Amino acid sequence: MIDLRFDRVSKKYRIRQELDVVASAGRLARMRNFRTRKGDFWALKDMSFQVSRGETLGIIGPNGAGKSTILKLLSKITTPTSGEIAINGQLSALIEVGSGFHPELSGRENVYLSGSILGMRRREITDKLSSIIEFSGVRQFIDVPVKRYSSGMYVRLGFSIAAHLQPDILLLDEVLAVGDAEFQSKCLHRISELKSTGTTIVFISHDLNAVEFLCDRALLLDHGEIVADGLPRDVIRRYAQETNGAPLTPSASGDVADSHSVVRVTGLTFHDYEGQEISEARTSFPLLTRVEFLVNQPACDVSFEVYFYSQDGKLHCQYSTSLDDDQIDLKQGKGAIEFLCDELGLQPGLYYADVSVKRRADKEELEWGYRCALLRVIPGKILSGRFYTPHRWRLATGAFSEAPSYRDVDRDHQRMSDDCPNNSEGWFS
Repeated sequence: MIDLRFDRVSKKYRIRQELDVVASAGRLARMRNFRTRKGDFWALKDMSFQVSRGETLGIIGPNGAGKSTILKLLSKITTPTSGEIAINGQLSALIEVGSGFHPELSGRENVYLSGSILGMRRREITDKLSSIIEFSGVRQFIDVPVKRYSSGMYVRLGFSIAAHLQPDILLLDEVLAVGDAEFQSKCLHRISELKSTGTTIVFISHDLNAVEFLCDRALLLDHGEIVADGLPRDVIRRYAQETNGAPLTPSASGDVADSHSVVRVTGLTFHDYEGQEISEARTSFPLLTRVEFLVNQPACDVSFEVYFYSQDGKLHCQYSTSLDDDQIDLKQGKGAIEFLCDELGLQPGLYYADVSVKRRADKEELEWGYRCALLRVIPGKILSGRFYTPHRWRLATGAFSEAPSYRDVDRDHQRMSDDCPNNSEGWFS
């Protein structure tokens, strides 16, 4: 079933332009006379797309591409110049976090005020009040006027109210850049919950990491037109063309996925040492990272690498199979590889993970999976610094008499190979 449909929609705005006219005679010859004329600006041009029930659609593109115009049309703030928009179900828009807040009212009073503006009934707000306050993390200050809130407290309370909406269709516009890492993790989890209940979501953002993680499909806009429509990681890769200075042109098929690649990453999951899949790990605790892939063409001597990035795009660490002389040859079909880490070094926070597959000899990139998974790291062993480094210590009671006992790297590598049950499935030659 289709919940949203744009059918050849265009939107035109009339804009005023000043003309600089120089008088031609007399004492006004050196004076400038400014006149205005009206011109047409097409924010959207003959745009067509649809969103299925339960689908999460991400919309990306440079400033001025038409993203905000789509939001205004769907929210009925404005109407299309031509074309038809069909909406099937109750729609709520979260465009500005904290909309409707009154600075003189307390946080509790603003929950009722903002919730009413967003379409919630008073009884519904009362039933959800405790959950809203708990989610926001401002319980201690809930009866304080919001004019005394910090900016972080203000937007956390605003998002918490909106997170408890239960519409059929939800519009989101740059709402995940609120709060600290822990609160952003809660926001992502809540949106994932809405997805699991079948809510249709349209997410417009410049945060490509969030689009990659949350969305089932993405549109790339430029100058009011759709130039790419497909899997988020493929559309984001296409968007990189603009960053590199290449012009964006509509693709013939509208789908930028490459089905002829040698190998494709199909999944990235995290597990504890008992094999249970997890979404959060602890600093200094064991972590198993599993990469699943599909080999379309046999490949010899390849390496797998997993990169962990913080939300600001900084690379924090990397796993790699290329640190020893073992050779990985891939046969056609499905496969998986697992990285075992005895003590996770990442400090608490949110991390996105990329996966790279390359030929070791010439570093040719066979596949790059962008933002394949999100890992939340919570406190374990806490030390200062940006990275936890496993270490041991001992009291020295006299002269140095014996070499310290270090772990046998070769033996550990063999243990890791023995512990990975998939090695017997035949996808390594």
